[in-house]
Amino acid sequence: MIFASRRRRAVGLSERTRVPRPIKVAGLVGLVGIAATGCTTEEVLRFGWPDGVTPQADSMRLLWTWSVIAALAVGVLVWGLIFWSVAFHRKKSEQLPRQFQYNLPLEIVYTAVPFVMVVVLFYFTATTQNYVLAEEQDPDETVNVVGFQWNWEFNYPGYQTPDGQQVRTVGSSSEIPLLVLPTDRTIQYNLSSTDVIHSFFVPEFNFKRDTFPYPEKNNQDNTFSNTIDQEGSFVGRCAELCGTYHSMMNFEVRALSPDKFDRYMQLRTQNNPATGAPYTAAEALQNMNCGELCSPRAVTGVPFDTDRTSGEASGGQ
Repeated sequence: MIFASRRRRAVGLSERTRVPRPIKVAGLVGLVGIAATGCTTEEVLRFGWPDGVTPQADSMRLLWTWSVIAALAVGVLVWGLIFWSVAFHRKKSEQLPRQFQYNLPLEIVYTAVPFVMVVVLFYFTATTQNYVLAEEQDPDETVNVVGFQWNWEFNYPGYQTPDGQQVRTVGSSSEIPLLVLPTDRTIQYNLSSTDVIHSFFVPEFNFKRDTFPYPEKNNQDNTFSNTIDQEGSFVGRCAELCGTYHSMMNFEVRALSPDKFDRYMQLRTQNNPATGAPYTAAEALQNMNCGELCSPRAVTGVPFDTDRTSGEASGGQ
């Protein structure tokens, strides 16, 4: 009799602690979903952020990664407490359970723990922001970025063409402008607009900033600095809805090693013997002949097709 009673209690306990089938299925689906993505550990820890190419981008990505991990840890703790209460503290009688609303130590914990979490998050957010927005008093290179409907102009105030003008690159409907920059040097960007508000955005920088008309007159912070730590071609976009062809307002950052950049600028400050005019960005890159990095055209996108009749039916039908 005693043995049968113990067996019934053991069976009842195992039935109460058995994981429900829907939870098993949900867990299996989650594991299959994670495995099916084919993502590496590093890609998973970026939580969707691009792989940054500047120290500032890496700093922001680290803040994002650890913030998400902390949020997930808190979420798991809360979910665990909820499921634990549901599973093991279901209503057993009409008797009122033990109350804790006047438990002073518990209430101190409830107050102190969120306060500490907020302080820690604020500290790392503030330090990361200060690092990302810090600017050098004497940057190695300076570029003036001018947005206009619906393209970009890049001026290099430290370099002049033989006719005394600043070296500049202007985009057009037939050519995506190339913002050629050096790696391993501090670059300052001065942003402005000639018409409406645009936004300078390079996903691999993990950073964007609006470009305003007359930023100095309106006391707007229109500058930032960074250092690109690897060569490559990186797409740039306008991230502010600025009109009809906003989606086509792209540019390309072409990051070259310092020696290649110096050679590029040497050409840009000379006249092209074939044309008698200063080298354009495309002509200078083509003359350097250093593979895809020196491609005279953008490799991250194609220009906007301005032929308004290209999509019309032919033959009058």
